[in-house]
Amino acid sequence: MIGEPTTEWDMTDAEAFYAARDFLLAHRTDYDTAVRDFRWPELTEFNWALDHFDNVAADAERGARRALWIVESDGSEAYWTFAEMSSRSNRVANWLRAQGVGRGDRIILMLGNQLELWETLLAAMKLGAVVIPATTLLTAEDLRDRVERGNAKHVVVGGGDAGKFDDVAGDYTRIAVRGAPKGWLDYTEAYDAADTFVPDGVTRADDTLLLYFTSGTTAKPKLVEHTHQSYPVGHLSTMYWIGLEPGDVHLNISSPGWAKHAWSNVFAPWIAEATVLVMNYARFDAESVLGVLERCGVDSFCAPPTVWRMLIQADLSTLRTPPQKVVGAGEPLNPEVIEQVEKAWGVRIRDGFGQTESSVQIGNPPGQTVKPGSMGRPVPGFPIELIDPSTGRPADEGEICIDLSRRPTGLMVGYHGDDERNAEAMAGGYYHTGDVGSRDDDGYITYVGRSDDVFKASDYRISPFELESVLIEHPAVAEAAVVPSPDPVRLAVPKAYVVLASGHSADEATARSILEFARDNLAPYKRIRRLEFADLPKTISGKIRRVELRGREQDIHGSDAGDPQGEYTL
Repeated sequence: MIGEPTTEWDMTDAEAFYAARDFLLAHRTDYDTAVRDFRWPELTEFNWALDHFDNVAADAERGARRALWIVESDGSEAYWTFAEMSSRSNRVANWLRAQGVGRGDRIILMLGNQLELWETLLAAMKLGAVVIPATTLLTAEDLRDRVERGNAKHVVVGGGDAGKFDDVAGDYTRIAVRGAPKGWLDYTEAYDAADTFVPDGVTRADDTLLLYFTSGTTAKPKLVEHTHQSYPVGHLSTMYWIGLEPGDVHLNISSPGWAKHAWSNVFAPWIAEATVLVMNYARFDAESVLGVLERCGVDSFCAPPTVWRMLIQADLSTLRTPPQKVVGAGEPLNPEVIEQVEKAWGVRIRDGFGQTESSVQIGNPPGQTVKPGSMGRPVPGFPIELIDPSTGRPADEGEICIDLSRRPTGLMVGYHGDDERNAEAMAGGYYHTGDVGSRDDDGYITYVGRSDDVFKASDYRISPFELESVLIEHPAVAEAAVVPSPDPVRLAVPKAYVVLASGHSADEATARSILEFARDNLAPYKRIRRLEFADLPKTISGKIRRVELRGREQDIHGSDAGDPQGEYTL
């Protein structure tokens, strides 16, 4: 029965999945009940594409709903129903099988926001193949690493990017989409295959499905392993956090190749039987996003903080019918961004926290009080503890960890082929996120920073995120990153690297205005003492590489050889 948890031992795996989903849908705004009574479904044999997606497609009413809706940069658009996507992915699966793709084979999937991306992902799942998602921004060196460490046997890539593999050695099948160079298989041939698919065997729920190369803000990318249940089923938590319901139109701003794309452009909305709306654009344009939100009747909107910061530079008040469900993930949201969106749209952005290694762990689900600056509370099924690194025990502030004695389905298997890193990540009976948070008396968790980004100045603990949140309240600041800058007296002082908003000059007057604003709005020990205008180094997924900025500060202030030219001081 919808809304009632079940422990029936003879329930099929698919029925157990639907029971868990329908329970969360029924208690979408009842956080206390959802947390208390939700149980992850215990699955043995489960293939989400066959047992869920095709099941939806086979129902006359549900199968006729829009599954995928793509708006191109020129304004043209197209959509495909669940039934159409099921049929198309069947053809692709049959064709891939004919090209030698088998169960357990690893496929590098490097496509933009285009139909073939979703077709191939569903087809690979049906085949029992393992997908290695890859952004089109990767270089030949990146691809060599993925082919070698990922042990890839096949690649599916846009024709325009096929040349990147010219210098990537290996015995792998080359499949090109929308333009096949000589020596490559032409993806369009897949559409001539049969539209009925018969699997060659069962898919175990713990079979590997995805291998993600993380973006690597501090080191070489890790290889994160997910199964047919850890992401396809684990994102029940993401569905719950966003508040997705059947028939919703959900727009998520994300690039293929990254985990967030799978979160909100595949699993969470399709679990809920909602429409995945995608903007396939070459360059981000805030006005275009606002236009699509209006024209397409978007119910639910998700974007990373970088996009939200760009959106508030536009006139949000021009949107007559804003979405009623708005969320942010990827990095913490600054309170200033939340306040501006709420003022313009009358809805509050609900922050959430998760990683490539997991689905959403902490969030603000619908109907709950949202505290400015807080990521929210642990979502159903995620036993979160804050662990003091000095004692290894739970505390009010510490590293955000998951209690492995109640291991959630939405957590990765581990880092593939890296026993040492796994031992470190899973030490002491906890999965360690590497992020630090603080918890208030109501159980709300506020992000402090990456454990390797938090630093001490004059023996006080400094959270870069807290200082950055104050800085972006200044009208001249579009983006900021705070790092420790070596100081002979204080050990280190906070220094801000600032990206200016349009219309402001990188000069002494602007720097002084920002520094004085920070002085007036921060405690004395938190004051920004140094400032520099510069572009921020980022990973190709858009995360700030503070490790590079810390290294630069060591070069400038860690020895007499440094040159602080271009730096302004308070």
